[in-house]
Amino acid sequence: MNRKLAAVITLQTLIIIFLFWMLVIYGKDEYETYAHRGDAEIESKSHVATVNGAAVVTLSVVSQQQSGIVSSPLSASSHQTTLSTYGTVLGIDPLIELRTRYLAARADANVIRASISNSQQEYQRLLQLNRDNRNVSGRAVAAAEAALKSDEARVVAAETTANSLRDSIRQQWGETLAAWATGAGNESLQGLMQYREVLILVTLPFDAASPSKGSSLLVEPTGTGGKPVNASYIAPAPQTDPTIQGKTFYYRASAENLRVGMRVSVHLAAHDKAAQGVIVPSSAVIWYADKAWVYKKQGEESFIRSQINADNEAGDGWFAAGSLKAGDEVVTSGAQLLLSEEFKDQIKNENGD
Repeated sequence: MNRKLAAVITLQTLIIIFLFWMLVIYGKDEYETYAHRGDAEIESKSHVATVNGAAVVTLSVVSQQQSGIVSSPLSASSHQTTLSTYGTVLGIDPLIELRTRYLAARADANVIRASISNSQQEYQRLLQLNRDNRNVSGRAVAAAEAALKSDEARVVAAETTANSLRDSIRQQWGETLAAWATGAGNESLQGLMQYREVLILVTLPFDAASPSKGSSLLVEPTGTGGKPVNASYIAPAPQTDPTIQGKTFYYRASAENLRVGMRVSVHLAAHDKAAQGVIVPSSAVIWYADKAWVYKKQGEESFIRSQINADNEAGDGWFAAGSLKAGDEVVTSGAQLLLSEEFKDQIKNENGD
């Protein structure tokens, strides 16, 4: 009897344990379902959807008004495109050295040429005396003639040296700078020598139009973001920049912010290339990942972020072409709020994953 009672009690115990675990298992599923339902109920509605790979932010008209989001249509505009290249501020010490040697050779020639006049007169005087009853010896006449011929040879040598130096200047620095260096009192060369101005070697692409006399361009030290300065065209350059392939030209600019050896960024108007596009006001531009963006309005309640090129400033904004057209509406107030909304949704999705 006791054995039967023990068996019944054991069986009841096993049944109780089984029912307890069944209750725990089913209760866990119900709890997770309830918790998930609660999260879904309190989760805010997403304002961002992905369409064709692009994030589209949707806000009702009322929400736009409450958030101060304002959009404005873009107007058509044309923009004179600029050609960007590089240049180098040159030191003119080699030019000055050649100029000094050239002027010294010319001075020597002038001195010797003045001496020739005296030598010529002395030779003629002694020759006449020798013919008149040999008042002077033939040896004196020969010595005077030798002196005259020596002076003439020295003039030729000095002139040859000067001409060679002038040709060397022309080969290394071009015809225009050679004319400056071999002339007297050239104001343009004086400006360079006195460091009021600097000489800049600018390299243009082979397909770019050659600059004309009186033209100019803008230069600024590379990487400094300083204020560009105007540089005036001088002439074609016979030397090239070893780091850049292209046509080279000499320009001169104020030496105030430029130093010998500096690399400069060059901006030149491409007169044969006028682009058509729109002017994007600066209030519409937001910066993200070192790039410029705007939010373009699509319909009454949708906005899509679009990248623009911020290289071409135009008044209080930027000239843009391509993705934006005249008549497109962009957000001019509240764009940063749309960006925050877009990335808030991305963070929410990442946490959900």
